[in-house]
Amino acid sequence: MNRTEGGERTVDRTVDVLVVGAGPAGLAAAARLAAAGAGRVEVLEREPAAGGAPRHCARPGFGADARGRPLDGPGYARRAVREALRAGAVVRTGASATGWAGPLALDVTSPAGLERIGARAVVLATGARERPRSARLLPGTRPAGVLTTGELQRTVELFGGRKGHAGRELVGREYVGRRAVVVGGDPVARSAVRTLRSAGVAVTAVVTGLPFVPTGFGPVPLLTGTVVTELLGRGRPTGVAVRGRDGRTSVLRCDTVVLTGDWVPDHELARARGLPLAPGTRGPVTDGALRTAAPGVFAAGDLLHGGEPAPVAAAEGRAVADAVLDHLGGLPRTTGTVPVTTVGPLRWVAPGLLGPGAAPLLVRAESRLVRPVLTVAQDGAPLRRERLPATLVPWRSVRLGPGWTRGVDPAGGPVTVGAEA
Repeated sequence: MNRTEGGERTVDRTVDVLVVGAGPAGLAAAARLAAAGAGRVEVLEREPAAGGAPRHCARPGFGADARGRPLDGPGYARRAVREALRAGAVVRTGASATGWAGPLALDVTSPAGLERIGARAVVLATGARERPRSARLLPGTRPAGVLTTGELQRTVELFGGRKGHAGRELVGREYVGRRAVVVGGDPVARSAVRTLRSAGVAVTAVVTGLPFVPTGFGPVPLLTGTVVTELLGRGRPTGVAVRGRDGRTSVLRCDTVVLTGDWVPDHELARARGLPLAPGTRGPVTDGALRTAAPGVFAAGDLLHGGEPAPVAAAEGRAVADAVLDHLGGLPRTTGTVPVTTVGPLRWVAPGLLGPGAAPLLVRAESRLVRPVLTVAQDGAPLRRERLPATLVPWRSVRLGPGWTRGVDPAGGPVTVGAEA
């Protein structure tokens, strides 16, 4: 029941753990917490259905079911929701956390109205989104037909169909277009190409500033080392102007432009709470246990580093659940205080703080690095230097085991992670 005290509305009700975001990370955290007896675990999802981005990825590559059959994105999402519900978590869709009402209380808007929910712990798993055209500062008018991958997948899911079903193919062309240019060269761009072709839309080209791209695009022209300089047309695109690595410009004719990758975290709640943000990812800074700077507030998944596969986000959800259980059990809070940053051709490193004890690191490269030498140092003193047997690429992070941070002085200065060719 809503009450007011001193002119201010009080908390309507209290749960033990409030999880914001029902994607892979949030659902995995909720399932583990509920199964471990954490009390009432409630998940808030602003979308009309739970499951996160995998709901719109109708392709295999999400593991296998209990019988060993490959799972597509929707199947993976349904399984994650089932596991959370069977464990005893409450999953609410169409419910948006709009702001903080206290250190561990959130204002929530849902079809049931407005309410204020307090908790003993809050897990932020709000995910990430692709930068839209406006944030990429692409010049030109604002025509229809300029989409991110997520918008494309939702549009095809609602209005399009698979190639070969003539009626539905025409519907897909009506809402998406007939000829598309995909901007970006990572696996998300590959997914966009597949979605377009499934809706009967021809792909003119994939344009990327990267000097190389992964395989699997099929018979689609790949323009590497190329950037889009302008969107042409009014009302709907008529083409895009591009510039190659040699400085030459040309025009690619199309009526649809799909912008892929270039992730930005959905960090509005983190910012509203005043949480420090990591310079490389713009997600909230966490320590090795995924604790933020605010006691009782945790973060996991693509909110911390966008573009990771769903199983990676789910693994972080399970890991953050363990830290939440320690918090609920009253274990002393030992948040790390040693900042971790990158130098050289590395884009970011997570976690952003280290404390007592060794912890694994996730790092992502700014460019392709063939068997680089990675270094870890503190206050300029080297702690480890080792050549990796693998190639680092800008669209996938690599995990460095706890041994890489062994020897870090919790009372010392910043730790830097670097890479050398």
